[in-house]
Amino acid sequence: MHKKSCSHATDGGSTIFVRIADHVVKRTGSFLRGGSSRGERTQRLVAIKCIPKKALEGKENNIENEIAVLHRIKHANIVTLEDIFENTSHLYLVMQLVSGGELFDRIVEKGFYTERDASQLIHQILDAVKYLHDMGIVHRDLKPENLLYYSMDEDSKIMISDFGLSKIEGAGSVMSTACGTPGYVAPEVLAQKPYSKAVDCWSIGVISYILLCGYPPFYDENDAKLFEQILKAEYEFDSPYWDDISDSAKDFICHLMEKEPLKRYTCDQALQHPWICGDTALDKNIHESVSAQIKKNFAKSKWKQAFNATAVVRHMRKLQLGTSLEGPISHYEDGRRGSTEGSADRDSLRSCTYCCRPASRV
Repeated sequence: MHKKSCSHATDGGSTIFVRIADHVVKRTGSFLRGGSSRGERTQRLVAIKCIPKKALEGKENNIENEIAVLHRIKHANIVTLEDIFENTSHLYLVMQLVSGGELFDRIVEKGFYTERDASQLIHQILDAVKYLHDMGIVHRDLKPENLLYYSMDEDSKIMISDFGLSKIEGAGSVMSTACGTPGYVAPEVLAQKPYSKAVDCWSIGVISYILLCGYPPFYDENDAKLFEQILKAEYEFDSPYWDDISDSAKDFICHLMEKEPLKRYTCDQALQHPWICGDTALDKNIHESVSAQIKKNFAKSKWKQAFNATAVVRHMRKLQLGTSLEGPISHYEDGRRGSTEGSADRDSLRSCTYCCRPASRV
């Protein structure tokens, strides 16, 4: 197998073209979508995450972690890393291309949508996250915008993406860094308590809740009250939106959105719930209600915004929500005070174990 090469040139100062062996890719924003060059035998498309090295200064540990995770995983419902290239200014992660669109967009576009559809989606997510957990990997940022359809086919599978906050569990290590998106993050993360892979199961519960009604389980215009709701795991199945939803679906959600991590369902347990593996998910069309609520509550201008949980915790402390929030905002992953995330040597990418292929200029 011949060694690949990667080259790039600028066009008008803003467009970057990258040639990867028999592929030419064109940059759009922070990502590049690739198509084969004219005359080539294949028409394989890829997506390329284009990362300026200046943006990585002081944060080398973060990208090293993402690469380490992506190198370990291969699952039908997880976007894969195909290759890595670098030049003097950029790092390029060549990713599997998923082109079916985002979860909420597809639901809104459907004319017919049922509990069973939601159950099948969650089944795929649970299967993928179980795979991650079995490998000792915690995603830590599961949310609808990280769930993409593989293709535009009606029966397309769902794919999990964005492993920038994921973590490989180490022997004896304790995760305690506040990270994720507050609306989907587990109470123990906001409370700055040590946490485990159970945080992913909480997030799947939140996603399940939204898929069945179209709005989030926690909401308040007042930040303090919103955070209190999450910390206390206070949510309801409001009428009339939940009147036509099965008791089995509600039971499933309650087991995942359980405040106590040790009592919370694992992926294994969730996969055995009758709403997932049985026939309790209803076939009644709930599209009109769910899509109307999604459009109302998750306009892209709102749900595209990603909030860093560390900043949320800081804000919570300012609001003096309780003694559980006292103490340092960030921690080592093994529980020691302070934070080393992003403090690795700036030359670490060049000595990276995961072999970044060189990219030569045109």
